[in-house]
Amino acid sequence: MGKSATTKDDAQALFHSLRSAYSATPTNLKIIDLYVVFAVSTALIQVVYMAIVGSFPFNSFLSGVLSCVGTAVLAVCLRIQVNKENKEFKDLPPERAFADFVLCNLVLHLVIMNFLG
Repeated sequence: MGKSATTKDDAQALFHSLRSAYSATPTNLKIIDLYVVFAVSTALIQVVYMAIVGSFPFNSFLSGVLSCVGTAVLAVCLRIQVNKENKEFKDLPPERAFADFVLCNLVLHLVIMNFLG
């Protein structure tokens, strides 16, 4: 019984330290994180819907899920580039990173629309 109490205390300490560290994260990175969570949750909802209802227009299902996942990946790349603590992209202005994000999203969604037929 002592071991489970220690595990619970460790889990609570870990959760508290992660929460306090995340509170120091800049607001623009939190907004990007929220966008990533939204994109991934939308993909999961589509997968659950497909499992329940069926996947008759399979191209539509694939297009929707790949659009959500691709957008989430591009948003993570944007977060990496915009993060001030990341020294690899210190010379890259945030406006350029956002322009890259928008251009890549445009290309992604053109490919997705082409895949729909």
